[in-house]
Amino acid sequence: MSASPHTAAEARSGVAIPEVQGSVEPNGSLADFIWFRTGGPAEWLVRPESVDALADFLAALPAEVPVLPVGVGSNLIVRDGGVPGVVIRLPKAMAKLQVEPGNRIRVGAAAMGITVASAARDAGIAGLEFLRGIPGTVGGAVRMNAGAYGRDVSDILIEAMVVTRDGYIQSWPAEKLAYTYRHSALPEGAVVVGALFEGVPGDPATIGAEMDRIAAEREASQPLRSRTGGSTFKNPEGAKAWELIDQAGCRGRRRGDAQVSEKHTNFLLNLGDATSADIEALGEEVRAKVKAASGVELEWEIQRVGVTK
Repeated sequence: MSASPHTAAEARSGVAIPEVQGSVEPNGSLADFIWFRTGGPAEWLVRPESVDALADFLAALPAEVPVLPVGVGSNLIVRDGGVPGVVIRLPKAMAKLQVEPGNRIRVGAAAMGITVASAARDAGIAGLEFLRGIPGTVGGAVRMNAGAYGRDVSDILIEAMVVTRDGYIQSWPAEKLAYTYRHSALPEGAVVVGALFEGVPGDPATIGAEMDRIAAEREASQPLRSRTGGSTFKNPEGAKAWELIDQAGCRGRRRGDAQVSEKHTNFLLNLGDATSADIEALGEEVRAKVKAASGVELEWEIQRVGVTK
């Protein structure tokens, strides 16, 4: 990543984007790292080198230009026409972790869930083990109230560090995020840049054993070595999405090279040459089948972004 600022450039839409300390890539590929390995490019893929650089960039970016922060794309469908405006990716420099008094750990938003869980284990902080089962970054987890194995981010978050769309660096207490199931009140265009988590005292060996159990359970039940997007649909109240999908006869269902996983029916797969349109259309077929079979309307958990081709 270049440390020198990139000069203002003209977007396809004719809107100029400002300089940034970091890197700017026009028509930046997202399919190179999105888990499904599908979808069109970002109009502008911006990698700021620091929180201050991000804040300066957003403050100078015209308000009409949409902004989408993306982590590792583990719970994301990018449509085949690409993403208008600016996609923000945070650098590894914003993945640092620091243990603080009171069983707390402060982490950068680019850190992976497994990294946070491991650091908490080493520090004897229990209650964060479930992050071992979340394959995305802290930024995405905080935004969507990610969860697994009976816990979610709302159980451990004390505050989130956020850069607002107009370029202000703010600390948001957990209450301000107004968490509900897989949802927060964080506005579009705001970027999570860090989080403060709190657990309880624990024995590192016991914590490690629980993390190993979570890893083994994921290995046994989920298609971890496939091009997938994680959990596709939210669990309805009092039900499991995978069971409803299975009961509707959708296990293994295909549309082109998009498939409902035979291992875990709440996962969609790209078997090789699927397009994002194939994957999304298959998801809609599943929703229709479930609605017809059970009367339940499944809600997407995977974020779907961009425009169709």
